[in-house]
Amino acid sequence: MKRNSDIREYTQTFYQHNRANFALALFLIILSTGGMLYFSWVMGEVTNIMAAGDLSRLWHTLGITVAALAVTVVVELLMYYYKTKFVHKALRQYKNLAFSRLSEKSISAFSRENTSRYLSALTNDANSIEENYLNRSILLLYHCALFVGGLAMMVALSWQLALATIVLSLIPMVCSLSMGKKLAQWEKAMSDQNEMFVAQVKDFLTGFSVIKSFKAEREVNHLFQASNAETEQVKEHRRRWDAMLSAATQMCGTLLQIGIFFYGAWLAIRGDIQMGTVLIVLNLCNCFTQPIQIVPQYWASRKAALALIQKLARITRENAGHAGTPIPPVLAQAITLDHVGFGHEPDKPVLRDLSFRFEAGKRYAIVGSSGSGKSTLLSLLMGSYQDYTGSISIDGQELREVDTDSLYDLMSLIGQNVFLFDDTIRRNITMFRDFPASQVEQSIKRSGLSALVAERGNDYRCGENGVSLSGGERQRVSIARALLRGTPVLMLDEATASLDNQTAYDITDAILHLDGLTRIVVTHRLDEALMGQYDQIIVMKDGQIRETGTFQDLMNAKEFFYSLYTLAS
Repeated sequence: MKRNSDIREYTQTFYQHNRANFALALFLIILSTGGMLYFSWVMGEVTNIMAAGDLSRLWHTLGITVAALAVTVVVELLMYYYKTKFVHKALRQYKNLAFSRLSEKSISAFSRENTSRYLSALTNDANSIEENYLNRSILLLYHCALFVGGLAMMVALSWQLALATIVLSLIPMVCSLSMGKKLAQWEKAMSDQNEMFVAQVKDFLTGFSVIKSFKAEREVNHLFQASNAETEQVKEHRRRWDAMLSAATQMCGTLLQIGIFFYGAWLAIRGDIQMGTVLIVLNLCNCFTQPIQIVPQYWASRKAALALIQKLARITRENAGHAGTPIPPVLAQAITLDHVGFGHEPDKPVLRDLSFRFEAGKRYAIVGSSGSGKSTLLSLLMGSYQDYTGSISIDGQELREVDTDSLYDLMSLIGQNVFLFDDTIRRNITMFRDFPASQVEQSIKRSGLSALVAERGNDYRCGENGVSLSGGERQRVSIARALLRGTPVLMLDEATASLDNQTAYDITDAILHLDGLTRIVVTHRLDEALMGQYDQIIVMKDGQIRETGTFQDLMNAKEFFYSLYTLAS
């Protein structure tokens, strides 16, 4: 039931505020099929007029036909206009919904997934859905209307020919239905292969500098060629099966027309029907056989596209962020760790039995050797993982039960890896939201970006992932982002690692002097002037807290922190 409701959400979005376009397209389709049936009738009628030699009747029929042709042209143009409008809006809303559902995921959920699945779903799969679900759904209605109208007209003209047509049509119908199932399977296989291909290309492009520096171009080229060949082979199988289905149904349709033609000729020779009626029925065979050939094929394609919609519904539902209890964007008391343990793999703990209390409004430094679990601890506090042992509570509320959206209103994390959009400096700082100019300027000043903005301006484009900026400048932009948000808890994970000593000192000092914030800073810079400003320093080793205290307390103790500080100095 849950799966069906998820798919229904996506299929219903096709028609949201779009039913008028669909209804108009459907109405015009019915009018269009009426025109097709009239032109089939007119050819037989003219044949009968020729046999009767009635010239005045011929001119009368010609006048009606010219008028019908003009109406048909207008109807066809309007039909394609509203059909295109419907498809455009439907696909836009479908992709908007998909991205909206994707954006609802938590950081921890998204970090466990392969982004190529979404790239493929929003590009290759969306193109397939546009053609095989949206376009062909309307064409299915067109051919169904043509089938019903053609059959009704055929029965009215000659029940014998209508019965013969139905019997002979069973062959192409069975052929289309049986082969259509295989086509749907190849459509799904093509989507899966496209997803893997996109993932590999993404990896190659992301790791381009690594490939070049290790001179691995030849090996990567071989891998790309193999993946490309496999992808195109799956596409070839799909195209081949589609061509076989089209050829088989076309051949069956031709045999149907030949059979009806000879049977109709026999009835006409016997005097049961007129020659014009045979010609009308023969033309109606196109209106009758074409849907028989096309409808099963289109229906199979539609089912394949529906499988792609189901796939998107599933991956946007997987690992979704849990909706827990919302918490206010205020830290009134403390964040408390009580015997917390965590490991990415079973029996390989990264953090062991951590107990500590981060009190509101205070400043904390987390120091330790590489691999001691400092960054993992910040990830836990940001709600990135739910499978830790022990308890993490925010003002007494267990973190596992906290709504992730409200958690992000409470905390901000400035990490080592900075991502920038290919947009302006200002929009990268504001993250496309509106803030008062004074707040933006203040965050620029505090993050040390004033000189860069003065030189290049707020509208200077950063390039793809900030390629137009230096590493230090990118890091300053990320710091400005967090300062602009002004969340009550600010966490820094080696945020000044890529900055020079003086700039790193100035920025850290400015952050430590911000009033009303709880600051938790992971750092390897053991500058005495900065260390002395922290209310508590947490010293970690091998996933455990080895020492805590002020800078002076730890120096006087002359234990692990003292060793770290001495080596750093």
